[in-house]
Amino acid sequence: MANLRTAASVSKKLRLFGADARGVAGIEFGVTGLLLVIGLLNAVDVGYYAYQRMEVENAAEAGAQAAWQTCHDPNGSILPATVNCQPPNTAITLNAAITAAIQSTTLKGVTLASGTGAINPNPGEGYYCVNASNALIFQGSVSSPPTVCSSGVAPGDYLQVQVTYPYQSLFPGSISVMSGWSGIPITKTSWMRMG
Repeated sequence: MANLRTAASVSKKLRLFGADARGVAGIEFGVTGLLLVIGLLNAVDVGYYAYQRMEVENAAEAGAQAAWQTCHDPNGSILPATVNCQPPNTAITLNAAITAAIQSTTLKGVTLASGTGAINPNPGEGYYCVNASNALIFQGSVSSPPTVCSSGVAPGDYLQVQVTYPYQSLFPGSISVMSGWSGIPITKTSWMRMG
């Protein structure tokens, strides 16, 4: 009989506990707030990745522009740049000018990628023709330039600068969708017509 009274008392307390709604709003707010914070952190991390991609692209373009400023000659006497744009022809080496330019961005770990040229090591330089779709078509290396494109014009001397930056997520671990991208380098390429 005592066991029945104890069971009835426990059953009554469980029913009262189940019907009690105090604190439910606090629990719902906590769960909802946690989901909102996780979403906000992911949005910040994706935005940070996009910002870094833009900075890496800016670094590649700055490197190509520095190559042009260092080695451009209207007469073409120092082209190809990877061969002739070195001391004593110029005061600064081509790679030094490119490296200084790519490291002038807010991302200090941007580096030249190795072996980016179709024929030459980094920076890549070669002779290209532009097709009807405005795409560059490789025609020859700097050691054996072609004389004419299929369109009848002379091929252009193009320099390719490729840079890389090791991406790291702001929030490593499973909280961010970008954490899986940590350690994967961001690589961008820029082209500059030298002559």
